[in-house]
Amino acid sequence: MTRLSHLTLRNFLIALHDLLATTAALFVAFYLRFEGGELFFARLPLLLKILPGFLAFSVVVFYVFNLTTTKWRFISLPDALNIIRVATVLTVALLVLDYIFLAPNVRGAFFLGKVTIILYWFLEISFLSALRLAYRYFRYTRVRRHARIEDASPTLLIGRAADAEVLLRGIESGAITRVWPVGVLSPSRADLGQLIRNVPVLGGIDDIEDVIGDFAKRNKSIARVVMTPSAFEPEAHPESVLMRARRLGLIVSRLPSLESGDTPRLTAVAVEDLLLRPSEKIDYARLETLIRDKSVIVTGGGGSIGSEICERVVAFGAARLLVLENSEPALYAVMEALAAQGSAATIEGRIADIRDRERVMRLMAEFKPDIVFHAAALKHVPILERDWSEGVKTNIFGSINVADAALAAGAEAMVMISTDKAIEPVSMLGLTKRFAEMYCQALDHDLGSQGGDKSSPMRLISVRFGNVLASNGSVVPKFKAQIEAGGPVTVTHPDMVRYFMTIREACDLVITATTHALGAERSNLSVYVLNMGQPVKIVDLAERMIRLSGLQPGYDIEIVFSGMRPGERLNEILFASEEPTVEIGIAGIMAARPNEPPMQTLRKWITALEQAIARDDRATIRTILKDAVPEFGSTAA
Repeated sequence: MTRLSHLTLRNFLIALHDLLATTAALFVAFYLRFEGGELFFARLPLLLKILPGFLAFSVVVFYVFNLTTTKWRFISLPDALNIIRVATVLTVALLVLDYIFLAPNVRGAFFLGKVTIILYWFLEISFLSALRLAYRYFRYTRVRRHARIEDASPTLLIGRAADAEVLLRGIESGAITRVWPVGVLSPSRADLGQLIRNVPVLGGIDDIEDVIGDFAKRNKSIARVVMTPSAFEPEAHPESVLMRARRLGLIVSRLPSLESGDTPRLTAVAVEDLLLRPSEKIDYARLETLIRDKSVIVTGGGGSIGSEICERVVAFGAARLLVLENSEPALYAVMEALAAQGSAATIEGRIADIRDRERVMRLMAEFKPDIVFHAAALKHVPILERDWSEGVKTNIFGSINVADAALAAGAEAMVMISTDKAIEPVSMLGLTKRFAEMYCQALDHDLGSQGGDKSSPMRLISVRFGNVLASNGSVVPKFKAQIEAGGPVTVTHPDMVRYFMTIREACDLVITATTHALGAERSNLSVYVLNMGQPVKIVDLAERMIRLSGLQPGYDIEIVFSGMRPGERLNEILFASEEPTVEIGIAGIMAARPNEPPMQTLRKWITALEQAIARDDRATIRTILKDAVPEFGSTAA
């Protein structure tokens, strides 16, 4: 009934067209078979008698095979197959009608005959397809004409045929505008000399200067280059493509990956697009299964990670989303961004500080979430080294408040965003996050040991990962600003090494880890670690960013070593020495065996911490935290 209730006047007009096409196909098949003579007119009364019933059956077949509800503007191979299926079903219906009902009961001989039925099959396909294809071609030519009229930029596409075809479809449908594709450069030799939607593959990626020069000689200068996802694979040498295109004075854009169902659009090429290993392949169907129709809360929803998680859960079909954020500008910004998506989800935003236990408990009790993503935290290492008691209040007590509130509200899962700095920590950020991890692990363990009833206990998991490119406080935006200001670029130490990944990949893998934790068989794994590939030397990162800006390190832009800051170490680690690692069978994610003190011990430390915080007794606070996390500072550089 839902599909029927959504039918519009356009759908009824399509059905009317298909009925007329079917009627015409049937009459023309009769006319051609019996050559318009006496046999044709002798059969006409009975044909008119059976026609209404056949057309009524046809309407049902059209609807079942989606002919009535498919937009003609986007008709494609699946729609053509549906037309063939419709014609085949209706032809079989005529065969049954002729051989079983009409021949023995009415005429004693076949009324339609095999030739008429075969003719009808071909004619039905032709008549149903003709106007659809004509309309598709009309829209295609109109888009191309508008592109020329609107001074669209002559554009060279870079990437394999499959990616180029997605981009060309986006141009033809009007989703991508002001682009006029004149050719494709592909890294695959199999694509050379081919046409992709009537656009030629002109050569390999290394031929960019020759192709640009050839067009310039013919007074058809190319103004723009669009890099598709395959152009960012290591073998395509994306840095070289970007630098050569910029040397030639071309505008460079990119088509983001469409695996997650994003609308085709062009964006600027960001430096971080060129700094990473290939992203892990995400099973988006798995994520949709987890999130669809769920009620979700995201704490710290205005931050870099929190806002991306908000966007992802909305994209994956959450029914309701509550964004908790203590910064009014950040909450406003994320709510505006979510509203622009036009999602059907009910989205609310609330000003709330996770330190305020009563408010967090009340908001969660009112909202009744299925899943809570806890991204709120204080994260800047040097600031927390100075104001570390604030880190204790937010990262420890705030996380305890969120975990307890989620449990009281009946949530299925609480997912804490942790950090690789929590492993054998040398900073207050790492130390406070490790304590919060231990609380979640202990609570998860206690809930698991209470299992046995039909209602599964809530899961509490922590997901660790390293630096996120372009996040607030990330080194990449800092380097960009320093390069734009003319330098110098400041690096703390020549041997400083860090892991990096994109915000999108990190958030998708966080949700993927949640799907494992909520799997059919409850595991005792509660700490997940994202695979961030090979670590990157920060000085190498700075040099690459300077080169990608068209400048020379050490000549145009100086690199200055400023010295390590409090709480930093040269190399990050992913697992503590006392945490056995576990493969969980999901690309991009590993897990650690629990290694937490019992909840009874943790609650004693928490009570002592509360009393010490109230007295601002920093010596006692540090002693308690050192007792809770004995490895603190053990690997300080």
